[in-house]
Amino acid sequence: MPSLSEVRAFNAAFKPTYLPVALFVGGTSGVGQALAKAFACITNGNAHIIICGRNKAAAEATIASFPKPTKEGSVHEFVECDATLMKNVHKTTSELLSRLTKLNFLSVSPGIVTLNGRTETEEGIDRKMALHYYARWKFIHDLTPLLRKAKDAGEDASVMTILGAGRGGPVDLGDLDVKKEYTLGKAAKATNTYNDLMLESFHEQNPDIGFTHQNPGAVNTNIVKNSDIPGKSIMQFMLYPVAAALTRSPEDAGHYLLHGLLRGAENGGVYRRDSNGVDIGKSKYFGSDEKRKAVWEHTVKTTFVP
Repeated sequence: MPSLSEVRAFNAAFKPTYLPVALFVGGTSGVGQALAKAFACITNGNAHIIICGRNKAAAEATIASFPKPTKEGSVHEFVECDATLMKNVHKTTSELLSRLTKLNFLSVSPGIVTLNGRTETEEGIDRKMALHYYARWKFIHDLTPLLRKAKDAGEDASVMTILGAGRGGPVDLGDLDVKKEYTLGKAAKATNTYNDLMLESFHEQNPDIGFTHQNPGAVNTNIVKNSDIPGKSIMQFMLYPVAAALTRSPEDAGHYLLHGLLRGAENGGVYRRDSNGVDIGKSKYFGSDEKRKAVWEHTVKTTFVP
């Protein structure tokens, strides 16, 4: 297990000869925001950094905290997208494809904490699953051409989905969208496993690009505050002292996640990493060739935008 000092040293050694382009979907809060800040820190702001999410004010505050760039071409911007709807993701990726010439780093971490049962969007997808899996798949799928352009130019190309590597469950081929017997636990385990399977599929298609599913572990973020849990303010007030003692700071978590993202860029490949960045291989893995193919075909149909 790499120590925090080792992780920071590895990240600090990242000195690209090109101006990197990085997109952080879900980067307006939580671990996605922490990763974006870590990336801005190690590049000294000399990069094209795109924060994608719903909260413009939060994105602008995050961008304001970045080091001021000194290299020509460096841009820090916000792109608005409510990723619960695939049509919104399609619109956003189409816009990015039309104006970007490449993409070196892509992090997807949109999510929600809720105690509500299955809550369908207007597209018939459970809202939690839309954010934790389907939107992530669509962002990666649609933007692969930009990642391909970066790699073909001899630059780094790496993708990270931040969720729950090692916390998945069995795949029910007869209920892939978890409609028949929905529970929060079943939906959570399904999306964790689907994230594993989607990265395996993307890796098969682009073996020289890095694809990483990393579990951030327990991080002291505003995830409860931003949830729809009843009594969340009281809960957060009561639990904060305990949470602060038992969780990792967002800054430290951001550097561990950045370590995984940069490691993925070294040789390509597909990785499942724990909160300390250790590749857990096939530990607590629930996939197979049959399930990977079934989930891919199901996802193509589910995310299709006319």
